[in-house]
Amino acid sequence: QVQLVESGGGLVQAGGSLRLSCAASGRTFSDYAMGWFRQAPGKEREFVAFINWSADITYYADSMKGRFTISRDNAKNTVYLQMSSLSPEDTAVYYCAATTKVTNLVRSRVYDYWGQGTQVTVSS
Repeated sequence: QVQLVESGGGLVQAGGSLRLSCAASGRTFSDYAMGWFRQAPGKEREFVAFINWSADITYYADSMKGRFTISRDNAKNTVYLQMSSLSPEDTAVYYCAATTKVTNLVRSRVYDYWGQGTQVTVSS
């Protein structure tokens, strides 16, 4: 079992920045690729970004490229999502997730463990 706890969400004005953190416990963190997803009210959960176990591979949804940065610190068992140039369209609950799989990491179904989510609200 892996337990994931997100933090860092909150209310921010359009154009602002936030850094989300996801702390993992329970298993060897570096065994897992990590992903960030988000879900806005009335919408399906969507992929945001993933990072592989060694942090040499990252991938972003098109709308996040250039604005979001995913990173990890295996010594701290933590994955981060730095978000900048935020807009009201980024308002959602953000979830981190962990998987031992190495393919299809944009698909939520390949992730085995999920955090409880952290709310990000961007005001106009």
